[in-house]
Amino acid sequence: MYVASLRWAVGLGDFGPKGEVAEATNIITMELADKAVGFLLSYISLSIFTYYTFWVIILPFVNNDHFIHRYFLPQEYAILIPVFAGMVLLCFLCIFIGYVMLKSKKKKA
Repeated sequence: MYVASLRWAVGLGDFGPKGEVAEATNIITMELADKAVGFLLSYISLSIFTYYTFWVIILPFVNNDHFIHRYFLPQEYAILIPVFAGMVLLCFLCIFIGYVMLKSKKKKA
């Protein structure tokens, strides 16, 4: 009964007695995998944000001879790394758009 209501709840409609448990299990497994990937990406993003925020906002107010400075790059990189990453992202975006435009032009010809 639970499998039938689960299948109906996700919008998959009616089904017969064959394979209903396997399909419902597959749906639940895929849903858990998506949640795990989402949690991992959220954790990585939050970690990078926390590290960068501490590096840029808090660290300039700490003495230069403090041990915490060993865990961070020099302040110049706080600007250079995001600028470089943005330029790389912009280049990949331009390459992708150019590729799509060339591909669509070949289809028309």
